[in-house]
Amino acid sequence: MPTEVRILHSPRGSSSAGRASAFQAEGRGFESRLPLIFPFLQRFGKRLKLYSRLVVLEHAVFALPFALWGFAVGVKEIGGTAILPKLGWVLIALISARTAALAFNRYADHSLDAQNPRTAQREIPRGLVRPREALSLTLASAAIFMISAWRLNPLCGALAPLALFILLGYSYTKRFTHLSHYILGLALGLAPVGAYLAVTGRFSVFILNIGMAVVFWVAGFDILYALQDVEFDRAVGLHSIPARFGEALARRISLISHGISIILLAWGGFSLYGSHPLYWIGWGLFSGFVFYQHKVSCDKSRITRAFFTHNGLASIGLGTLAIVALWVPA
Repeated sequence: MPTEVRILHSPRGSSSAGRASAFQAEGRGFESRLPLIFPFLQRFGKRLKLYSRLVVLEHAVFALPFALWGFAVGVKEIGGTAILPKLGWVLIALISARTAALAFNRYADHSLDAQNPRTAQREIPRGLVRPREALSLTLASAAIFMISAWRLNPLCGALAPLALFILLGYSYTKRFTHLSHYILGLALGLAPVGAYLAVTGRFSVFILNIGMAVVFWVAGFDILYALQDVEFDRAVGLHSIPARFGEALARRISLISHGISIILLAWGGFSLYGSHPLYWIGWGLFSGFVFYQHKVSCDKSRITRAFFTHNGLASIGLGTLAIVALWVPA
């Protein structure tokens, strides 16, 4: 008995209609998830904004031009074309190191910040960021810094723990020494030296000189910045040059520190740039902005603005013109 074979045919177009229905169902499924995605993105954006305020991201303008200058000097010395990947790792290292340092500073000082009227509105004292969040941000940033340092070269990787020790250790130096301003300067002075090492894998007299110039520049403006907290520092037993020696002598020490910085930059300029006008224009701008902040800081209510504006402009002006002068003939 023959077997009956029946073949069922779908109506014409049913296959494409089925696919369309499936796509519509998937679309509706995605749309149904949007109410869950958007709040998450909003919360993430708010936390990211809070963390950027926590670490005062805009203050990266102090170290970044000097780091790029150190990187550019290294590139000019050894040549090479594959510099963009290395520059990317240098920037990652710089940002992560700075984030670790500032987040840890806010974690270490959060109880003191809550007592100081000037700092009581920071994110942790206000309850916007929890101390453990700042510590977690520190650890994550430190891990990224270590990875990026090893990606650059073995010397950078080997020196990364020492750099972290200085960057994180600074936060406790005000507990026991009035020279904490110079430890902060050392922390920022690592930026041009580290960027140069990332390219060349070696030290040089010039880059160490630039690093020392940054040390005295930063220490000088941090001494002025500390004038705002003299009474508080003395009351709670914190150490600073203004709290130890008084305002008048502190101002003189700051001025001397800035003078040393400018002399070191002049010496470095003669050794690498000779009489190149672009460098000396940058040096003149740097000197002018740095010294002018001493006049502005006579009004203590303007110190914070002078701290950011004048030092930021000084760093950007010198760093930019020094980099350009490496490749533009005199």
